[in-house]
Amino acid sequence: MSDIVETITPEKNPALRRLALLATGSTGADIERLVREVRRKTRRQRRSLTWDDLEQALLADHMKLSDEVRWRTAIHEAGHAIAFCNLEVAEVITVSIGVGGMGQVISRQHHHLQQTQDWLMRSIACMLAGRTAELLIFGDAVAGAGGYDNSDLARATEHAVAAETRLGFSSHQPLLYRSAAGSINELSLDRQLAERVNDRLIRAEAMARKLLGKRRDDLKGIAKRLKEAGVMTGEEVRALLGPSNGSLT
Repeated sequence: MSDIVETITPEKNPALRRLALLATGSTGADIERLVREVRRKTRRQRRSLTWDDLEQALLADHMKLSDEVRWRTAIHEAGHAIAFCNLEVAEVITVSIGVGGMGQVISRQHHHLQQTQDWLMRSIACMLAGRTAELLIFGDAVAGAGGYDNSDLARATEHAVAAETRLGFSSHQPLLYRSAAGSINELSLDRQLAERVNDRLIRAEAMARKLLGKRRDDLKGIAKRLKEAGVMTGEEVRALLGPSNGSLT
């Protein structure tokens, strides 16, 4: 779906672009099911299928969250989006909330960047930025940032473990390589490794907090727009951030 978002422009077909954005995160099977359902409905009404019919059906999926959850999710995803833009780790393609009761940022990694330790720490900061945004605005964070192997906390921890065990970035035995298999499990057995990994995570979270603290108004502004629209393009996010969106400080 991200490929569709990139190739369809408003000049060519604004309605279709809107649908592509709203469908971000849906599978081909999801879209096929939705189109069948909408077509059956319009046939019963004895009229033709329109773009608006499909848009309303897609919006219905986005609107299943309560207002409170929708606002928190918007803050969370806006935090990720701002971090990606400001820390220059990846290009934001779309930001959405409500898809499957969740939110997501689809991004494209900047492959021209050298994968140094600084790059790695900025990447971890981006992964933690959603949770950090919640802490900044609400004073607490829900469990959604963790709890499963592909969660923000899991991916951030995996990157921090890689830095300490196999990427040569550790201050302790940097030349010693450990296999990726089972590295996360070592944290419960190796207290010193766990402390070094945790220290990296704390430093990355501090980076995200410093950035979002300076961008607090932008965070709320983007989240408000996202809460209302359900989906935003990367261009819209960057426009709201203004000309300084590429600054690392």
